[in-house]
Amino acid sequence: MALNPTEQKVLIFVQNLLEAGSQVTPAIIQEQMNLVLNMKKEWRAETDESAVIDELIRRASTWVGDDALLTNDEGHIAWLNQDRKQGWRYWQRYREYQEKKLSWNIVEGLDKSTDQILGNLEDPKRQGPWDRRGLVVGHVQSGKTGNYTGLICKAADAGYKIIIVLAGMHNNLRSQTQIRLDEGFLGFTTSAIQDEMHIVGVGEIDRDPAIRPNFATNRSEKGDFNTKAAKHLGISPEERPWLFVVKKNKSVLERLLKWIQDHVANIQDPESGRKLVSHLPLLIIDDEADNASVDTGDQAYDEFGKPDLEHEPTAINRLTRRILHSFTRKAYVGYTATPFANIFIHNRSETEKEGPDLFPSAFIANLSASSSYIGPAKVFGRSSENGREGGLPLVKVVNDHCSEDEKSGWMPTKHKNGYYPSCDQQHGIPESLRESVDAFVLACAARRLRGQKDEHCSMLIHVTRFTSVQGHVTEQVAAYVDWLKRRLVRRIDHYDVNSQLKLLWESDFLTTTESIHSMHPDMVGQNTLTWSQVEAELSDAISEIEVRAINGFAKEALDYADSAVGLKVIAVGGDKLARGLTLEGLCVSYFLRASRMYDTLMQMGRWFGYRPGYLDLCRLYTTIDLVEWFEHIADASEELREEFDMMTASGATPKEYGLKVASHPVLMVTSRLKMRNAQSLYLSFSGQSVETVSLLRDLNSLESNLQAFNSLTVRLGESEPIPDRNRNGSKKSGNGVQWTNVPAEEVVQFLSEYKTHPAAMKVNSRLLSEFIMNMTRENELTSWTVAVISGGEDKLYPINNSSSVEVNLVKRKPKTITEDRYSIGRLLSPADEALDLDDEAWSAALDETRYNWKPDPGRLSKRQKEPPKEPKDPNGPAIRKVRGYGAGHIPGHPERGLLLIYLLSPKVVDASYDENKPIVSFGISFPGSDSGTKVKYEVNNVLWEQEYDPSSY
Repeated sequence: MALNPTEQKVLIFVQNLLEAGSQVTPAIIQEQMNLVLNMKKEWRAETDESAVIDELIRRASTWVGDDALLTNDEGHIAWLNQDRKQGWRYWQRYREYQEKKLSWNIVEGLDKSTDQILGNLEDPKRQGPWDRRGLVVGHVQSGKTGNYTGLICKAADAGYKIIIVLAGMHNNLRSQTQIRLDEGFLGFTTSAIQDEMHIVGVGEIDRDPAIRPNFATNRSEKGDFNTKAAKHLGISPEERPWLFVVKKNKSVLERLLKWIQDHVANIQDPESGRKLVSHLPLLIIDDEADNASVDTGDQAYDEFGKPDLEHEPTAINRLTRRILHSFTRKAYVGYTATPFANIFIHNRSETEKEGPDLFPSAFIANLSASSSYIGPAKVFGRSSENGREGGLPLVKVVNDHCSEDEKSGWMPTKHKNGYYPSCDQQHGIPESLRESVDAFVLACAARRLRGQKDEHCSMLIHVTRFTSVQGHVTEQVAAYVDWLKRRLVRRIDHYDVNSQLKLLWESDFLTTTESIHSMHPDMVGQNTLTWSQVEAELSDAISEIEVRAINGFAKEALDYADSAVGLKVIAVGGDKLARGLTLEGLCVSYFLRASRMYDTLMQMGRWFGYRPGYLDLCRLYTTIDLVEWFEHIADASEELREEFDMMTASGATPKEYGLKVASHPVLMVTSRLKMRNAQSLYLSFSGQSVETVSLLRDLNSLESNLQAFNSLTVRLGESEPIPDRNRNGSKKSGNGVQWTNVPAEEVVQFLSEYKTHPAAMKVNSRLLSEFIMNMTRENELTSWTVAVISGGEDKLYPINNSSSVEVNLVKRKPKTITEDRYSIGRLLSPADEALDLDDEAWSAALDETRYNWKPDPGRLSKRQKEPPKEPKDPNGPAIRKVRGYGAGHIPGHPERGLLLIYLLSPKVVDASYDENKPIVSFGISFPGSDSGTKVKYEVNNVLWEQEYDPSSY
């Protein structure tokens, strides 16, 4: 329920009183509430106590994880301390502004996080040339704008004079960013017309003109940086800070660069003759830093790795670097949720005119989210042996938008500009799209009843990249909404519609609310709404809904900011629905693959974020392949974060992390999405695990893989039981059979005979066998433990055709089954991966896990009211590190590899399969290694683009 101004005031008072308390309970909240309400008699009359208490309890139960930071302090002088922060008014008013909306825990987390980032930049008062470049990686839609607004406030307080924010590719995102910074930093609405400027946001807390920042851009459609406006800008060192919010647009950045060189530069470089700014320190914030800022041209390097200084970087990259290169004192901070492209920036890329590339040489920060954040891990769950673990019942699979071969129907995957979508369903749209609009109407009605009628409520439809086709979709959806309005508002033939909506409410919304309340009781209350209440709101709810095509104009962002009551909008957009643009109050999304897979996934990412009081009303309608790909991306991101945590704990630098990730097997997933050209990657599997989770279905291949397994066990001879282990004081029984000291040649032969699925993300048997052979030349991976894990099925399978040695088949529930493959969640469990570690090494791996561990809510698949307790078992990265490098007096064994084989029950895939012929799957755990040995992986994108890049049609 939205709070009135008096309730907001009471809430802030109570929250401030609760700050000092170590424990917050409903009784303590009530006690402090009474204290505050007794201060003014009229406050009690104007306050709904239960609503304020509910909000305070929600805030008190929110916790924030710790950020992780990789730094390189070469040439850096530590400077940020408490004395230096005295009298910082920009930050103080922003903090107070945030405390109106956020819990004290979250604001404290923001303060700590921005201190860390600012402290790793240089002191703007430091004289002489300096250059600091960093990257901040947040979760998708987790509040990166709020973080960099806080950073800008502190940077301005510290003495940075020129602050440039690179804000996306389209006017609507630039305008939205300007609006946010008007509210959070400037304190007034920016306009080219003086009379239209009003106090807003932080300006209402401290409106002293002495600290009023200057602005060079405004929130209007034509508010980007232009030469006409620039003529009236006068900048001197004594002035208050200047804010520029600009698009990543070649013409805009060229104008800005020319203006800096012609009007701001105060010295000339004696060697090159370049005009330079030495008297004003610069901070560039690059929002969505992986989009357009990365140099996608291939730079040449000589035999010593030195870059070709004549290389022409791509336009946005070139101009951003030239602006930085025009200042002697500068800092660059990129913000992104998808850092995959940034790691390809060569850390030695440099050109004469542009200077060094944007590689984050000073630091990389991994931001944690708050516990109220709803991200991919919570929505889709995390991979586990039992499929996806966790997850929310909000995803509805769409399969009626086109034919099975994807070539016909309402919206074929590969359609051309000018295509007219049509189908034989009523209203000319698929049933799934009709249902998604109905779900949005119900969500709007329910939010009205929950006291959120003045809040924004949005639906996003993303089905095509072509503007002309978007226009047709907009007309079709608008026609259906008008049809609904006639029946629900004017009560014409309304009985069937009412029944249709009632059925959806009772079969979906009631059960979903109940389910999510049981998972997250502090985020979603029990349903108290009856159908008759919802039905009574339908007329008003549908009356407010507009259908709009989103084309990248600033007005689309302005309408949200200028709306007195919340907008209720169904937005139909494609590629011009700028990445990063936040659709306020997004409840329902309808997503088909509309462009390159990577771009579609990044668009789809906007559906995540914070959903206070209406999480259970949200729905994501999409196809099974998009769900699978988002799961792949979520798992890939988690792998990179685990790698990051480990390198942070070991004191690694951003350069070392960049080198590590540039050969990480996770790129076998992301490169297919990101790279347009056929390219070679050089990968290392050292310190990694791989597992077969996409398995073949054709009987010949399954028979062949079983034969490869049987041949291996015959060659290995007699097995021994996996020994029992003492794990942390308790006995862990061995579960299966093993062979130790197995030569690498036997493992390589098994892999060469085993067929992996061509679509398998990271498991390519040829690539793995080649890598192992390369490592044996370095005297590593020469001695293997091969284990067959026994499962929980009754069916037994004999090893070496011997009835005396048998293992139970393993059950792995299929996640998806298609004509040629079936997918499972996870094959390996950390317990199995540690079976070759003795008790001492296992304990060392547990210590390593706990040392690296960071409780980040954005990475948890389930909502937890308080930070989780430290792990009880070692995780995979720590197990592999200790196996390869050792720990303390425990020696490392980079020569030891671990091959784990699981015999899966065939009946869960297809009842017709012979239960005596299990499906062979395997995982490999590679020890950590410093050998640097890599294997060449060809990313061939010709077939890939035909399959996943409709924009080429």
